[in-house]
Amino acid sequence: MRALRISLILLALWLSACTPPPGPPARSPGALRVASHNVHFIRMTEPRGPWSLADWEARKQALDAVFKEVDADLVAFQEMVSIGPDANRDVNLARDWLLSRNPGYGLAATGDWRRFPTRQPIFYRTDRLRLLDQGWFYYDAPEVVAQDRRRPGFWIYYASWADFAGPEGQRFRVYNVHFHFLDAAKRRHAARRLAAHVRPAMEKGLPVIVLGDMNALSGWRTVRILREAGVQTHDPRDSSFHFNRGLHILPAIDRLGRAPGVRLVGGPWGLHGKRAGDWPSDHYPVVADIALP
Repeated sequence: MRALRISLILLALWLSACTPPPGPPARSPGALRVASHNVHFIRMTEPRGPWSLADWEARKQALDAVFKEVDADLVAFQEMVSIGPDANRDVNLARDWLLSRNPGYGLAATGDWRRFPTRQPIFYRTDRLRLLDQGWFYYDAPEVVAQDRRRPGFWIYYASWADFAGPEGQRFRVYNVHFHFLDAAKRRHAARRLAAHVRPAMEKGLPVIVLGDMNALSGWRTVRILREAGVQTHDPRDSSFHFNRGLHILPAIDRLGRAPGVRLVGGPWGLHGKRAGDWPSDHYPVVADIALP
């Protein structure tokens, strides 16, 4: 009997491994599909090992597969950067790979890396959306950023944004955010800075969407700061970060935020599982359907 139980468990595990992971539900009629995905940086100076060039070659098909499966009108990416031996950011392997494989998309919230940080671009479907404006801002004051730049290997966090004309011509804004992975005080400060940008836009009636990796659970002060500013937040049901191992230990840290006039009509959903035999990243894409006012 014990051998039979073990056999049944092994069979269940094998069937689970062979079953394709579920994709998102069909798009809600008339909705705009939006997504967020932290795709982890690439270490171009490392030939092998985690997040190296060899790792990128192994997982790039998976990243393209899940991007196609999401089939979003816009996708806000975080950590989409290829880090070389110096500050030059002309090469961006993940960005250029996805653009080459998905010619229906344009690029927003980016620019010359010398003046506009490029690791948080927004991909958008050019047959449905039109780019109107874009920008970015650091969360910290210039003197703090200057001090941080002197710390070896320190990651400077920021928000990017883009204004689009929607399918019916309506203007709306998307903020693409990434908060500090470790420092709670910096996360809260980033939330206050983001709230200070979002609040005036909402007061003017501009539909606002916030997408990104906040590195904070829904009940933490970081997220409450945004809700107190009028941003309604929504999490996928399960983990959005899986330690690059499929481990669902934490509730979601990647989420959607929206102004009250933007209606949530589906999701958010986290797209769990491997694609093309590998993990696309250590985060799952978070996908939702919205309706603009």
